[in-house]
Amino acid sequence: MSLRADRERAMKTGQMAGVVLVLSATPCAVLTLFWAAGSLTAHQALLGAAACIAASLLVAAIWVRDVDMLSETIRQAALENASALAQAAASPRLAPIERATRNIERLSRTLANRAAMVGQLLAANEAIVERLPDPLLVLGPDRSVRRANAAARAAYGADMPAVLRHPDLRTAIERAYTGKDTQTAEIVLPVPVPREVAATVIFMDPPLADGGQAITVLSDRSRERALERMRADFIANASHELRTPLASLIGFIATLQGPAADDTPAQQRFLAIMADQAERMNRLIDDLMSLSRIEMTEHQPPADLVDIAELVDSVMAGFEPRITQHKLNLDLSLDRSLPAVIADSDQITQVVSNLVDNAIKYGKQGGLLQVTLKQAPQGGRWPGRPGIVLSVRDDGRGIPREHLPRLTERFYRVDKARSRTNAAPSGTGLGLAIIKHILNRHRGQLAIESTEGQGSIFSVWLPLGSARTIAEPPASPTPDTQGERT
Repeated sequence: MSLRADRERAMKTGQMAGVVLVLSATPCAVLTLFWAAGSLTAHQALLGAAACIAASLLVAAIWVRDVDMLSETIRQAALENASALAQAAASPRLAPIERATRNIERLSRTLANRAAMVGQLLAANEAIVERLPDPLLVLGPDRSVRRANAAARAAYGADMPAVLRHPDLRTAIERAYTGKDTQTAEIVLPVPVPREVAATVIFMDPPLADGGQAITVLSDRSRERALERMRADFIANASHELRTPLASLIGFIATLQGPAADDTPAQQRFLAIMADQAERMNRLIDDLMSLSRIEMTEHQPPADLVDIAELVDSVMAGFEPRITQHKLNLDLSLDRSLPAVIADSDQITQVVSNLVDNAIKYGKQGGLLQVTLKQAPQGGRWPGRPGIVLSVRDDGRGIPREHLPRLTERFYRVDKARSRTNAAPSGTGLGLAIIKHILNRHRGQLAIESTEGQGSIFSVWLPLGSARTIAEPPASPTPDTQGERT
C-alpha cells in the first residue's frame, strides 16, 4: 500500500514539474533575453523568473488537483455512486475541468436512468414469463434449459430433461434451430403422469438478454382430449350398460299394463325388481359422472394436506350401521403418528369408501373387516421413497387369479353371482376404476392379494412429501399384486 502511495506521489510530482516547465519556460526565456540585452538587471530578471515559477507552481497544483478530481468523477460514474459523483463534480476550480465534470455527471445520471428503465423492462419481462399459465422453457444455443417459469417447474419439476428428450419434441427443436423459425408438435408425455401436450418451439433472432436462443411453450391439452374421449366413452358405455335395465323396465311395465294388471302379488314383485333396476341405473350414472370428473383432473397433482388417519376415522364412522347389520368384526389399526400427505381429501375419502364398501359387500356375514394404516416398508412391492399404506382386508370368497389382469377394466365383473353376496345390490363395474384414476392423480399405487376361499387384501400406497416433486409415473398393474374389483 505504501509503495502504491509513493508511486502516486511521484507521479503527481512529475505532472506538476511538467506543468511548471511548460508554463514557466517561455517567460523565463524572455526575461533572460531582456537581461542579456541590458534592459533588466540580473536582480530584476531573477525576481521575474521566481514570480513566473511560483505562479506556474500554483497553476500546476490546481491543474493536477482538478485532473485528479476529474479522474475521481469518472471512477465514481463507473461505480454508479451518485452522492460521491456529485461531490467530486462540485470540487474543481478550473472552468474547463469543471465543465467536463458536470457533463460527466449528467451523462452518468442519464445512463443510470436508462439502466434503471432497462432493468424495469427486464423485470417486467421476467414477471410476465414467470406468471404465464402455460409451461415455458428458454433454451440456450446448446439446447439446454436456461430458464423455466413457475408453470413448467410445477408441471414437470425434475422431469424437464426427460421431457426435452421426447423424440417428437427434440425433432421440433432441431427443425426450429435449423430453419430459424417456429415449429409445432403434438406429443404424449409419460411422466410424471401421462399428458397430451401441444409443443411450440419459437427461435429467437436476435437471442434474449440471458442468451436464450429459443422459447418452448408446452400447452397441456390433456383435459380437452380426455373430455373428447369421455364423451365418446360415456355414450358407448352408458348405452351398453343401460340397455339391460331399461329393457327389464320396459318389459315389466308392459306386463303390469297387460297380463298382471289385476294380479296384486305379481305387481308387488315386479315393482320391487323395477325399483332395483332403476337404482342400478342411478348408481351407474353417478359412477360414470364421478369417473369423468376424476379423469379431467387426473394430470393435475393435488395441493392440500390431509391427515389420513383422521379421514379413515370419519369414513368408518359412516359405515357403522352396515358393519353392525352384517355383524362384522371390525379390526381398526391406524398409526396416528404418520405425517399428513398432500392429497385431495374428497377423492381419498372416495377411495377409502369404495374399498370398505367392497369389503362389506363381498365379505362373510359375521366375518372380519380389517383396516390398517401404517408407514410403508422400504423396498418390496412399493417404491423406494417414503410413503404410507392403507390396507382393507375381508375374509370373503376371494378373487380367482385368472381375473386379476382384467380388474382394471371398466364394467368388468368377476361374476354375476358374486355381486349379489350378502343380498347386496350388483356393482356397476366402475368402483375400482375410479380408485385407479384417483391414485394415478396422487402418484399412488393399488395392490391386491387374494386367495380363493380366504378373502382379499386391497392396499393403497400414497407418497409422503410434495406431489410436485414426485417424478415416477404410476406403476402398471401386475396380475398377482395389483388390480381392481367391483
